[in-house]
Formats: sequence, structure tokens, C-alpha cells
Amino acid sequence: MSELLPSSGCRGMIKGLSRAADLQRRQELAQEEKARELFLRAVEEEENGSVYEAIKYYRRAMQLVPDIEFKINYARSPDPDEGVGAYLEESEGEGEIDDLLAYFQQQLTLQKICEPEMEATQAHISVLPREVLMYIFRWVVSSDLDMRALEQLSLVCRGFYICARDPEIWRSACLRVWGRGCTKVLPFTSWREMFLERPRVRFDGLYISKTAYIRQGEESLDGFYRAWHQVEYYRYLRFFPDGQVMMLTTPEDPLVTVPRLRSRNTRMDSVLIGHYRLSQDTDNQTKVFVVVAKRKEEKSRFCRRNPVTDADHSFHVGLQLSSGGRQRFNKLIWIHHSCQITYRSTGETMVTAFDMDKMYTPLFFARVRSYTAFSERPL
Repeated sequence: MSELLPSSGCRGMIKGLSRAADLQRRQELAQEEKARELFLRAVEEEENGSVYEAIKYYRRAMQLVPDIEFKINYARSPDPDEGVGAYLEESEGEGEIDDLLAYFQQQLTLQKICEPEMEATQAHISVLPREVLMYIFRWVVSSDLDMRALEQLSLVCRGFYICARDPEIWRSACLRVWGRGCTKVLPFTSWREMFLERPRVRFDGLYISKTAYIRQGEESLDGFYRAWHQVEYYRYLRFFPDGQVMMLTTPEDPLVTVPRLRSRNTRMDSVLIGHYRLSQDTDNQTKVFVVVAKRKEEKSRFCRRNPVTDADHSFHVGLQLSSGGRQRFNKLIWIHHSCQITYRSTGETMVTAFDMDKMYTPLFFARVRSYTAFSERPL
């Protein structure tokens, strides 16, 4: 029987392997915990609007544990901004939503849109006619097409859910985005599905890209050393439903620049104003073509006028719209950038095209809540 028992050398080897396995397991757990902290920090930075800080922490977390996103159990409640989970996300089967809508309509056939939960001395919103209520819903959407707010409003009650699915609201939103290009709902089953699924630019924020490179500086007087400079700058693009667009290139941080782009009447001199259009090719790739120029100065007798130039400058930009991660239509890839100079005296036009190199980094969308916090006009 003694021959069947492991020798002392084998026992030591087994203990050594067990200790190595335990040590490796502890290291993996510590690495996963560190990745979890970094990932949650990235989520917090993204919610605060620090997109690039969030990307930095996301990258560090995924370098430690590539699938850390699926190993985290979120203790917080779902984000209310996500509405019913269908807006800007992959919605569930359309048949289920149709059945739910039909069920609610059947339940409220002989009832009001909504009823107060408790008795109140003041007039309740349920006493308003449906036409007035739908007009309020159009103010919620506003001319900025804040469809996310409409999805949030649909969570109040069954009656609001039915009103938020009104085809005329979604049809008006589609007409604001695509104009004459969406006279028919086909091939989609509803106007809402068209707005959610058809590629388009987003209006509740802006697209941002960051470019960084190292540039060689001047040589010192004694020729002993040469300085190197790290250059960083940002590009911003904000689209509006009426076809206007603002473009800005600046070294200032997004925390400083984003609030200044809240209104299209910003006073920043470096902002370029223009228009854009969407184009879908036969290969089902949606492209965005932008033409921007510097805002023309208003004449004023109280202000000193700058010297009038003999040429008009305009910039032509071509971008490819794509989706990345969980968000949809949140990425713009550069495909063309040129400067067009037209001389007033001769009418001659000169076009200079720029090479699409690594300096043209993709623009990623960042939602800005303050852009849709107020409604100026109804839909």
C-alpha cells in the first residue's frame, strides 16, 4: 500500500502547483476588481459629460479585462434618460409594441386619457381635450426634435403611452429630418420605426473629435537642445433639424466650448455657419455633406470695421455616418475636406483639397442635456 501513496517529492510538487494556482486566482480577482473600478469611473465621467476622460478609463479597464462590461452588476437603477429602452437602442420586437399599444387603446376606449390617482382641488390634466393634450406633447418634442423627452413622457401612464405613439407626431419629426425624401412610410412599418431605424444625424448634442500630435520646436541658441511641443485641439459639429450646422476648431476644452454652442446665435468669431444634407448611396452608406463659412459681419457705425477682403472662403466637408457601441448614429468619419476661395473682382474660384491623414480623427457624439432643456417652438 505504501507504494500507492505519493512520495514526499510529489506532495511538495502538488502543494507548489496549488499555491501557484491560488496566487494566479488572487491576481486575476485583483485585476478584475481594478478593471471594475476603472469601468465604473468611466461610466461616471461619461454621465458628467467628460467624454474623453471616460474613453481613457474605458480603455484602461478593457486592457485589464476585455469583457469587464459583462461582469459588472450595476447596483443603480436604470437611467431614466433611456426611456422605454427603444430610443437610440435596439428595440424589442415591433409586434410586441403593437400588441401593447392595441391593448392600451382597448382598455381606454370608454375612459379618459388618464385619471388622477388622488383627489385634488385643482383641475387635473385629464380634463383637457385630446387635441390640447397632443399640442402639449408637440411642445415637449419642440422644434429641436427632442424625441427622448417624448419617450420619457410615455412612461407616465397608459394614456400618455398612446399619445406618445401618435403617428402624426412621428410623421412630422420625419418630415423635419428628411423633408421630401420621406413621403411614404415604406419600407418601414410606422413613422416611429423610420425615425429610429433610418440613419440620420443627432440634434440633442454635438459631435466632437480630439487631435493630438507632437511638433518639433526651435533649436536653442547654443544648439545644445531642441524643444518638442505637444499640440492638442478639438473639432466640434452641431446639427440642427432645419438643415443648419455649426463647425468649430479650437484648443479649448469641451467643458468651456460646449455651453457656448448652445445657441446658433453664438458670438464666437471662430464659429463657421452653414448647411448640410444627407445622402444615401447604393451601398447603403449614409454620408453627410457640409458647407460652412465664416459668419458675415453686421455693419455698425459704432464699431470699427475690419478691412474688407477681396475673397470669400468656404469649407466643404464630407463625412460618413456610422454607429459604434450601444449608441446609434454616433460616429462621423472624414472622407473629404477642402477649402474653396472665390475672388470677387475676377469671379475666379480656387479649390484646395486636404489629405485625409491621421490628423482627421473621427467625431463621436456627446449628448448635452442643456441643448434640449427649453422649448422655443412646438413641433
